[in-house]
Parts: sequence; C-alpha cells; structure tokens
Amino acid sequence: MFAIFNFSSILLLLTLMICTCTYLRELRPTIFDAGKPRENKRAHEDRDGLVGFCWKLSRIGERLSPFVSVACVMMSLHVLFFKE
Repeated sequence: MFAIFNFSSILLLLTLMICTCTYLRELRPTIFDAGKPRENKRAHEDRDGLVGFCWKLSRIGERLSPFVSVACVMMSLHVLFFKE
C-alpha cells in the first residue's frame, strides 16, 4: 500500500525524514544552505524547493528533538510489535 493512503506510514515517513535531515545537518551544517548571500532577509525567506523543505525538517528536528526522539521510539515499537 502506498504511504499516502496509510496514516501510520505517513507518520513513519515524516519522522524518518525529520531524523535524517537533522542528522545530515549535524554532520555538515551548511548542507542545506543554497549558497546565496542573505541581504536583510530572514533565515527562512530564501529556502525554496526540496532543499528548503529539508532545511525546515532539520530545524524541526533541532528544536523539538525530545519530542522527535519519543516519536521515533513510538513508531519503532509500532512497527516491531503492532504492524501486520
């Protein structure tokens, strides 16, 4: 079944994407920077496309890391013990 039709698969995919983007940003802090100089812009105004989406996911993972880690544990338990 496709992930877009199953709610638990959507949550699993989103949680894994947040964790992956946060991990990549920890390894290389400038990986999601577009290389554009910022002239009087806020940090989120020049983030577009896939790179911008990954940047936003990494910011969510950085700022909400306790909640994201709890969600990862809950989803792993769900996949291991409750998913058919």
